[in-house]
Amino acid sequence: MKYLSEYRDPQLARRLAREIRRITTKPHVLMEVCGGQTHAIVKFGIDELLPQTIELVHGPGCPVCVTPLELIDKAVEIASKENVIFCSFGDMLRVPGSHKDLFSVKAQGGDIRIVYSPLDALRLAGENPRKEIVFFAVGFETTAPANAMAVYQAKQRDVPNFSILVSHVLVPPAMEAILSSPHNRVQGFLAAGHVCTVMGYTEYAPIARKYNVPIVVTGFEPLDILQGIYMCVKQLEEGRAQVENQYARAVRRKGNEHAQEIIKKVFCIVHRKWRGVGEIPQSGLGLREEYREFDAEKRFGVTLCTAEESPECISGLILQGIKKPPECSAFGRTCTPERPLGATMVSSEGACAAYYRYRNHQVQQELPAHESR
Repeated sequence: MKYLSEYRDPQLARRLAREIRRITTKPHVLMEVCGGQTHAIVKFGIDELLPQTIELVHGPGCPVCVTPLELIDKAVEIASKENVIFCSFGDMLRVPGSHKDLFSVKAQGGDIRIVYSPLDALRLAGENPRKEIVFFAVGFETTAPANAMAVYQAKQRDVPNFSILVSHVLVPPAMEAILSSPHNRVQGFLAAGHVCTVMGYTEYAPIARKYNVPIVVTGFEPLDILQGIYMCVKQLEEGRAQVENQYARAVRRKGNEHAQEIIKKVFCIVHRKWRGVGEIPQSGLGLREEYREFDAEKRFGVTLCTAEESPECISGLILQGIKKPPECSAFGRTCTPERPLGATMVSSEGACAAYYRYRNHQVQQELPAHESR
C-alpha cells in the first residue's frame, strides 16, 4: 500500500539498524514521547533491532494515560446525572476512576455516547435542546484545535446546553519535568510528530539548549522511528544537542498557524496535574474567561475533588521512563486490559497495553503453570 508499505520495508529497517549499530560507541537512553510510537516500537520489535547499548524508555505521550484520576471521577459524576448526555472518544470509557469508570456508568443506564469529533457533540446539543451535552476534551495539542473550534462555534451559535470537561496537556513542560527530575536518565527525545504538525518545533529549541539534549521530531512508522533514533544517536555521538525534523513530510517548522490561533483564542495556559506524575506548572490548557460558560466543571459544580491512585500501580514511574511495564509486580497478573489498575493498561496508546498485547508471552513464561492457564 503506497505511503505505508514503504515505511515498513524490512530490508531498509535492518539497514538502518546496522547503521545505528555502526555509529554507536557508548550507551544512550532515548525516550519516545508518544504512546503511538511506543506501540510501534513494541509491535514491530524496533528496540530488539538496536544494539544493547541503546535503551528506549517510554514517555508520558498518551493523553488518556495522563488524564488525572480526579478528572475521571468528575466525568463519572457528571455522566451519572439524569439530564446529561456525556460524549467521549471510546478509549476513555474503560479508564478506571477511584470507584468506577464511564463504561460502568453506561451499563447502569447513563447516557454516554462515543463520538468521533467534538463537533458531533455540538450537533447533539442542537438536536437535544432539553439535555445538557458534555464533551470530554482530552488530549495534547493535537486535539486542541477541534475542541477549541467546538467551543467557539457554540458561543457563536448561542448553544447554551453544550459544555466541555477539559483535560488538555502540553508536551514541552512534561519534557522539562522529566529532564529536571533527579531520577532522569533520558539523554535524547523522539518528539511526537502529530503534536508538531499542529505546533511546529520552535518551542523545543530552548529545551535542547538548556538541558543539552537532542530532540528529533519523529513519525510513527517503523522506518520513521529507526531514522529518528539514528538522527538522535548521531547527535549524541557527535556531542550536539539540536532540534531536527525526521517527519518532514508532515511537519513544518512553525506548524499549523491557523490551528494555533484558534487554540489561543479559546484556551489559556494553566497548571495541570498529570496522572501518576503530579502537577506540572504551565502544562495544560483551560478555557479563557470569555468562554468559561462552557466549562463543565463550573457548570456542574465538580471543581473540588481529590483521589488516590492504587498503591499497586506504578504507571507514574512508567510514564516518566523510570521503569518499564514488566517491572511492575501487577503487570499481567492483577492488572490486565479487562481489569486494569491504571490507564496505561487500558489505553490504546498505553505502554502497559503495548507490552501486554505484543510481549505478554514473556510474562506467561514466568508464571507458575497453575497461574498461566
